[in-house]
Amino acid sequence: MKKTLIMSALGALVLSAGFAGTASAADIGACLITKTDSNPFFVKMKEGAQKKAEELGMTLKAYAGKMDGDNESQVAAIESCIADGAKGILITPSDTKAIVSSVKQARDAGLLVIALDTPLEPIDAADATFATDNFMAGKLIGEWALKTLGDKAKDAKIALLDINVSQPTVEVLRDQGFLTGFGIDTVDIHRNGDEKDPRIVGNDVTDGNEEGGRRAMENLLQKDPGINLVYTINEPAAAGAYEALKAVGREKDVLIVSVDGGCPGVKNVAEGVIGATSQQYPLLMASMGMEAIKAWAETQKKPEKTPGLDFFNTGVTLITDHPVDGVPSIDTKEGLAKCWG
Repeated sequence: MKKTLIMSALGALVLSAGFAGTASAADIGACLITKTDSNPFFVKMKEGAQKKAEELGMTLKAYAGKMDGDNESQVAAIESCIADGAKGILITPSDTKAIVSSVKQARDAGLLVIALDTPLEPIDAADATFATDNFMAGKLIGEWALKTLGDKAKDAKIALLDINVSQPTVEVLRDQGFLTGFGIDTVDIHRNGDEKDPRIVGNDVTDGNEEGGRRAMENLLQKDPGINLVYTINEPAAAGAYEALKAVGREKDVLIVSVDGGCPGVKNVAEGVIGATSQQYPLLMASMGMEAIKAWAETQKKPEKTPGLDFFNTGVTLITDHPVDGVPSIDTKEGLAKCWG
């Protein structure tokens, strides 16, 4: 029965395998498990892992669920990686709590498990985490929005477009970082939506895509048509929010900020759709993860953390063509040279 369930779940995965170099007993096998294979962020992550695997002479198998939240498929992928004798797993967990027991199973079997982008809960359930400082990513756009609005910030009407219901993952870090940067008391920094600041019109969910962003923006505009500042979990949601604002003639007088730094998003900053975005680097996360698995296989040495943090920070950069004093940033020309997707 267990075997049947595992094979069934594996059938829901999008599986690809790349082999580099001449296969031999010395080859080091690794697995990449992402939330989906359609999001440009994960496409670039897979590209980085495959390129590094070829460079290091490693074998890579890449798995992806059908949608964000597909924990069952990620569990099945871990089972497959253990059975294949992989030395390590790179994973962007869909459910940061539910996947922990499967990660423990892999670690108990001697695999190095590294969370990419999204920390597990607790974070030390993985051997290491390579990620953007997502709280800082949010804080940067919050600080930028505060200084951009100036005196008008005290009368802001803010819409918060998250990915789904509050949970301890990157969306909470970004959301709470944004509010902190804007000078708003977050009450419980591990939870969205419990803030008391009257400037917040409300939170809505987007599923991290354009249609969801449009729907969420429409919902919040019905609640208060005077919204003038919009935080979005990512740039596809920001593009959807912009379309909803455009439909009611508000696209010119509402400030939108976001996180990701993909090429379409940076172009939207250049075109004025998004005021500022925080850029992260998925290719670097994946390539560093592959190097760490190789080091583990050869020396049993685990990756180190960034001093002062409980993970390795792969960097974040604010991108805007309207810089403000005291908030470091680069312009869209430089951002496009570093973007992905």
